[in-house]
Amino acid sequence: MAELSTIEIRGERRDLGRQHGEAARGQIRDSIGYYRESFKRITGLEWAQIRSNAPRWLQPIESYLPGISEEIHGIAEGAGVDFAEVLALNARGELSTHNPFADEAEEGCSSYAILPEASGDGHVYCGQNWDWRCETAGTVILLRIVQPGKPTIVMQTEAGQVGRHGANSAGIALNANGLGTRWGKGIGVPQPIIRRKILEATEMQTALRAVFESRQSLCTNLLITHRDGFAIDLETTPDRHGWMYPTGGLLVHTNHFIAFVPEQIAATYRPFSVNSLWRLPRLTGGLRAARKPGDPAAVRGTIATALRDHFGHPNSVCKHGDATSQGTDVNQTITSSIVDLTTGDYWLAAGNPCEGEYRRLPWNLYDEAAGATSREVAAAGHV
Repeated sequence: MAELSTIEIRGERRDLGRQHGEAARGQIRDSIGYYRESFKRITGLEWAQIRSNAPRWLQPIESYLPGISEEIHGIAEGAGVDFAEVLALNARGELSTHNPFADEAEEGCSSYAILPEASGDGHVYCGQNWDWRCETAGTVILLRIVQPGKPTIVMQTEAGQVGRHGANSAGIALNANGLGTRWGKGIGVPQPIIRRKILEATEMQTALRAVFESRQSLCTNLLITHRDGFAIDLETTPDRHGWMYPTGGLLVHTNHFIAFVPEQIAATYRPFSVNSLWRLPRLTGGLRAARKPGDPAAVRGTIATALRDHFGHPNSVCKHGDATSQGTDVNQTITSSIVDLTTGDYWLAAGNPCEGEYRRLPWNLYDEAAGATSREVAAAGHV
């Protein structure tokens, strides 16, 4: 199994950023190097143009999550790179499909939530296969973020980004996947900022307000799960949102609109990722087996089997790089997660889960004691 750096950061925003930047300096610079070329192929923009335009995100993100630009400044300082470059990393979703600075204006992933009535041990589980560019696998880090007055966050992210997906000590988890379409004009709040605000929530009201009060520029799916046995899936757009609840305690989403098709694209809508149409029923069917009574190890084993599904290989739930796929880059599963929100144990497989074990992270969500700092994923048990 590939190994991922685990980094614990503590303090106020600027300190958090500096610690993040220092500990992940190499990965941040690698990420900048990759996206510099990727963004140029996709948007036609030179890196100097992106750097000069990136500060246009400052006002929207500070209005939405005050103080977050301090953390981004700290990341840049710690990594020894330009602030605008880290801003660009945090807007990689916006820059990975088009030029967001123009006047006119494909991420994969399979996410799930399993409530007590659908799990054989009565626990609440959630997680996802995170599918993204093969070239970014080496830049993924695991962060434990300890902030005064806020829940502690355990999160998977690309180095330099302040938010992606994970869970917090208040028992709230976030998983996410792309929906492929976009419309509208102007600079919106980038997804890492929205996701960080969700993960800083202490209760469901604040988590959902973080979604509905944001002004975004792309469509994305957000699956929010609570340890008390609640889950909701939100198909979000620059305008209205749609939502769904679990059926029989199980909620699964991939990369196409299910709750509704937005009016702006209804007449011509086609899923941007056609394999989403089979990943959804395959993962749903596999996770139904988690209902069979058993201890947590047995339930995790069933979930792991579902996440390793290879129907439609290489464009399967466990996605492998497909050189014939459309677009400028090739996607694969870069991490796979199983989070037990009942016990607080966070299990992760780095890379394709069919090629390695799920290992428990060195931090429990509900343990306020200090965890590991800048070391590799601990082999404290595996699935």
